[in-house]
Amino acid sequence: MPNERLRDALLRNGFSLEQVADATGVDQKTVERWITKGRTPYPKHRHKIAAMARESETYLWPDSVAPERKAETAAAEVVQVFPHRNVIPVELWDRLIKEASGTVEVLVHAGLFLVERPRFVKDLTAKAAAGARVRLLFGDPSSDSVALRGAEEQLGDGTLASRIRNALAFYRPLVRVNGVEMRFHDTTLYNSIFRFDDEMIINTHVYGFQGAHAPSLHLRRLSAGDLFETYSESFEAVWNLAKPATF
Repeated sequence: MPNERLRDALLRNGFSLEQVADATGVDQKTVERWITKGRTPYPKHRHKIAAMARESETYLWPDSVAPERKAETAAAEVVQVFPHRNVIPVELWDRLIKEASGTVEVLVHAGLFLVERPRFVKDLTAKAAAGARVRLLFGDPSSDSVALRGAEEQLGDGTLASRIRNALAFYRPLVRVNGVEMRFHDTTLYNSIFRFDDEMIINTHVYGFQGAHAPSLHLRRLSAGDLFETYSESFEAVWNLAKPATF
């Protein structure tokens, strides 16, 4: 069975069979079999290819890593646990935003706290101009899921929808920026996700609590890890269900 994930990752990053063969020290026919036949490379080759393609080994070869190692690596992917999102140091947000160069992905209802940072929208514009892919997912203010979350957080009727609309006013300058895509989702938001290249902040959601008061995880992606990849795939699933944002 062909390894379509590997094929896509190599094409997306512009790597030819020859380049992969040179990097791993094997012949092109072997690389071709890894793709078309779904053969699994040796660990040293998997690690090299995963680094080249900026993907995890567990994403490219889901069955290649033993469950015990996945569990150990997942624990290592957790850099820090914060009891509440609002105690995450400003310096950490600043560093993540500043250093991101390839991928910025945000899944929220409103994300209003981000645009309280004076340069956030300008930073996203600059990163997109430099070639980064910026994808922002907001809750659809007219959706039932937003109304339900507002009720669960005891915010008052229409408060969360209004908060989303307020946030969108700040994000409006990004509408025509090449490299920036924004969509509305109406899914149940189990976690807010903030990805900056190979690091993430996961703001878990707790029934009855607003996001700022719920726990958060700081994750760093590891090649053989599974935790970072799980949240990345979750973002992708919501993105694929979402519709273009309207302002």
